Amino acid sequence: MQRVPEGDTFTRAVCDACGIVHYQNPKIVVGCLPAHGDRILICKRAIEPRYGLWTLPAGFMENEESASEGAAREALEEANARVEIEDLYTVYSIPHISQVYMMFRARLLDTDFSPGTESLEVKLVTEAEIPWDQIAFAMVKRTLEHYLEDRKRGVFVPRFGDIRPPQR
Repeated sequence: MQRVPEGDTFTRAVCDACGIVHYQNPKIVVGCLPAHGDRILICKRAIEPRYGLWTLPAGFMENEESASEGAAREALEEANARVEIEDLYTVYSIPHISQVYMMFRARLLDTDFSPGTESLEVKLVTEAEIPWDQIAFAMVKRTLEHYLEDRKRGVFVPRFGDIRPPQR
């Protein structure tokens, strides 16, 4: 049954028989921006949502792993890419889909990569080669834009914000 439990302010799923509150909280998505020299590793999605569009390797964090471990795992799963996680770079809350994205800067350890099961294609691109009109998610676009700005300045600044749907 849906109700506001005692001492709470949100409607929750509460078991009528035992009183256990079944919390539903935002999902954490972790990923990375793997760089190799002046190029960035991007992946063409082989799954929905946004099938066929380009993204950075990222996915839902698993139980019993740290955020940085999850980001490195996603690079391996989506691009068979081995990375060294450098630092947390962007954090975006996307309230309308109840997700929080944590993206790390990463160094690609070698150029021996290939599409994983969730990718149609993976490739290293320069700034001029980024397919801006085919980027899958606003969070990826913002992360790439910040990275390119910071790289030009030579100083990487952590970023955070909210991404909301466009007002109609």
